[in-house]
Amino acid sequence: MPELAQRPCIPCRGGVEPLTREQCALYLPEVSDWELDAAARCIKRRFQFRDYRTALAFANAVSALAEEIWHHPELTLGWGFCQVSLTTRKIGGLHESDFVMAARIDALASSSLDSAWLPPLPPPRRTK
Repeated sequence: MPELAQRPCIPCRGGVEPLTREQCALYLPEVSDWELDAAARCIKRRFQFRDYRTALAFANAVSALAEEIWHHPELTLGWGFCQVSLTTRKIGGLHESDFVMAARIDALASSSLDSAWLPPLPPPRRTK
């Protein structure tokens, strides 16, 4: 069986049951830093960074990945962190694709986030 991050992320169109807590438990070892919520409907992870700009670069990179594979997490961005939450809204819970996306986001977090993911800095303000 291929590593979770190498599996295809198949968009869920509904009509399937969400994963049970027991089924989620089979995927969690591959995304061990992610937390399953109490209802087993969502997984979350808080990524820590050295500053706001790096957290922003990460959020932008995750957003680009989400658009590429059409699987959109909720992102909460703040100074030095980005929290990512995954669920499949069409089925009201988790699908294998949520865990595939989590594994891909983990891989993204372990790569270097270059300035390509950042808007240009504004010019310095002039003071009178």
